[in-house]
Amino acid sequence: MSVKLSETEDEILQYIKKFSEDELKPLAREIDSSMQIPERIIKRMKDLGFFSIYIPEKYGGNGLSFTLLVRIIEEMSKACASTALILDGALTLFAEPLIMFGSEDLKKRYLPRVANGSVGGLAITEPGAGSDAASIRTTAVKKGDKFMVNGSKIFVTNGRTSDFFVFDAVTSPGKGSKGITTFVAEKDTPGLRISRDIHKMGIRGSSTVEMVFNDMEIPEENMVGELDQGFKVIMNTLDAGRIGIAAQAIGIAQGALDEAIQYMKQRKQFGKSISEFQGLQFMIADMATRIEASRALTYDAAELWEKKSGDSVRISSMAKLFASDTAMSVTTDCVQLFGGYGYTVDFDAERHMRDAKITQIYEGTNQIQRLIIAREILKQ
Repeated sequence: MSVKLSETEDEILQYIKKFSEDELKPLAREIDSSMQIPERIIKRMKDLGFFSIYIPEKYGGNGLSFTLLVRIIEEMSKACASTALILDGALTLFAEPLIMFGSEDLKKRYLPRVANGSVGGLAITEPGAGSDAASIRTTAVKKGDKFMVNGSKIFVTNGRTSDFFVFDAVTSPGKGSKGITTFVAEKDTPGLRISRDIHKMGIRGSSTVEMVFNDMEIPEENMVGELDQGFKVIMNTLDAGRIGIAAQAIGIAQGALDEAIQYMKQRKQFGKSISEFQGLQFMIADMATRIEASRALTYDAAELWEKKSGDSVRISSMAKLFASDTAMSVTTDCVQLFGGYGYTVDFDAERHMRDAKITQIYEGTNQIQRLIIAREILKQ
């Protein structure tokens, strides 16, 4: 399946490639070591209109394709996966559920803010509910025209950067996945508190937090979708989110491979460039082939998602599974190609390897992806 961008979209992508290479990549190591993305970079992304790209025109955006968004995430991830997550989280994890399930009122209140550069996040994982998303314990009890929310969420991406979050809570106890509802909460809502920052092995520039809800009041109109239908909202959101993570994985892998090839051409052993050694050339061939196959799967998944094809769940899981495994394999081999230097912080090889690991874990572990793929195949 071929994926083509419009002329306008291709121009935007080329501009983002230049931004990523010229402005973002030189800061990537600093972002990793300081564990924060400079405010000027986020402001630059806002000023350049990155956040408006995927938001429908009706709500102040450009209404461009999901495929373009996926390509942008890939390009930014080549330079800095942490910064790519700012955009990915705002659009695939916050805006997408509102686009799919939000009321007109909710869309009008939040989507223009995203288009103007406000960052959003998704808070669904709990200390005791990860892969088993239906076992959450955060509760939302109806009080008149409001819900009283109590509980906690962990591993919230864009935690301190976000202005608002989509989160889920139990509204009908004892019904399992049929008793969960999804809501939007502003970061400054009374009763919402970030309890701690979570320091990570990779994507260290991305803010990841644990948050606590203590008698947090949420108005009924902040409900995303229908009462007790939140599990469907979250599952559909993750279907889209997996494609974004696959794109991130491809970008990380491609960035690592590009840098390894550049190093190999310069590094000389036994009187010649190590890029001339056949054994290392075989490694390059295998890595490049896996990246290209991952890219094809991911672009297919993006196109199927836009068409609302029934096969998008299977393909998006395949894309996330294959691309993230590829990213981990490729970045590990790239460390090897750098030799001893690859194990130091003098080069970015080790950063790419650390960043790659999370792509096998979040948006559904790869073990869960295999279950989804098998289930979808057996259904057919």
